[in-house]
Amino acid sequence: MSKPSSNTNEYTYQWNPETYGDDSLPILKITKSSFMGFKWCPKKYEFNYIEQKPQDTTEAMYQGTLVHNAREDFFNEFDIAKAENLSSDELLNYCYTLFPLDEMSYMYETIASFEANRFLDAKEEGTLDSFLPVINEATLNAKFEIRREDFPTIRLERDYVVHLQGIIDRMFEVEEGYIPMELKTGKYNHSSKASDMRLEMAFYKLLFDNATDEDIEALGLTRDKQITHWAWFFPKNNVMHLEEVKKASTTALLKRLANLVHAYERGVFPTDYKPRSCPNCSYYSICDEAQSTGWL
Repeated sequence: MSKPSSNTNEYTYQWNPETYGDDSLPILKITKSSFMGFKWCPKKYEFNYIEQKPQDTTEAMYQGTLVHNAREDFFNEFDIAKAENLSSDELLNYCYTLFPLDEMSYMYETIASFEANRFLDAKEEGTLDSFLPVINEATLNAKFEIRREDFPTIRLERDYVVHLQGIIDRMFEVEEGYIPMELKTGKYNHSSKASDMRLEMAFYKLLFDNATDEDIEALGLTRDKQITHWAWFFPKNNVMHLEEVKKASTTALLKRLANLVHAYERGVFPTDYKPRSCPNCSYYSICDEAQSTGWL
């Protein structure tokens, strides 16, 4: 996996907006994961990222890591020249052998079938040169200015430059541009998860748009192409969803970034209590709001 090029001493989650402007101190770090964590629950964000309290590793998190690592290795090891001469059955078997033998084998079977069919389609269409991703688990960094005047209802005290960072699962190149594709190991439910998934993709696009030309070129990308679509792959349901970039998602992302900065200004990270999920949170026992609300 490609490593970030930035100096980690330049940015932090333990950020104090009152010292902003002092070049000797780090600026606020915002990753895709921390951003989505704040959206889920500001109090959980405070416990996890600011206070750095440990949280439990769930079975879903463990399995997700296995599958993500396996798919990264799949693309690193896939040999197009070898695959091009295989029959359909041989190709499927070849794809499956590129995955490890562990408890997620049932999901690897689905991914192997998906990639084998995608390869056959690319071979028929004469587009094998774009079968492999141009990005395969790569970290991207960018500086981004959150301007006070753009968010009059949030009432930021000033403009702030923040550090954005994210790990892009996969990025594919097509004639029209680039397509980031996110691997999701949970169940596909587009109606309930679409908003959050689009925010994640909008975060990646913001990263791409604001990264330095040097970092873009280091990943083998070019400024001559832009991110025009984004996609998600759910192997548990064998579903791949592709759509054009949504401008509304970028607008929503920017407002939520401003809200995150404003929470630091106020020093207030309220609990977003959810009756079904909060009792499973690692911080449930130390969250006063969850404890008091949960007994009502």
